[in-house]
Amino acid sequence: QVQLVESGGGLVQPGGSLRLSCAASRSIFSINAMGWYRQAPGKERQLVAAATRGGSTNYVDSVKGRFTISRDNAKNTVYLQMNSLKPEDTALYYCNAYPAINNVWGQGTQVTVSS
Repeated sequence: QVQLVESGGGLVQPGGSLRLSCAASRSIFSINAMGWYRQAPGKERQLVAAATRGGSTNYVDSVKGRFTISRDNAKNTVYLQMNSLKPEDTALYYCNAYPAINNVWGQGTQVTVSS
């Protein structure tokens, strides 16, 4: 089973940027869609962005125009570029396939947007 390790989170001021990375333990080429999810305190985990093997992308409305998902199949890595960050983007961010595979959730990477 694939293992996923997220990194790149941190504390950033409103309006700032972060780039998250998700490294997979094996090839992700066979996984049609990879996604970034987030879970804020007291809320359910939600899909934020997804990218298919063919290059199509989808975003939740709240991040459209600010976040960009990409995948490098050769490096078995998925990225999430986050710009114009807002306090409401504060959450623990995870990557997984889309639809998610229940037993491969990683530890996530914390993103905190605060002045």
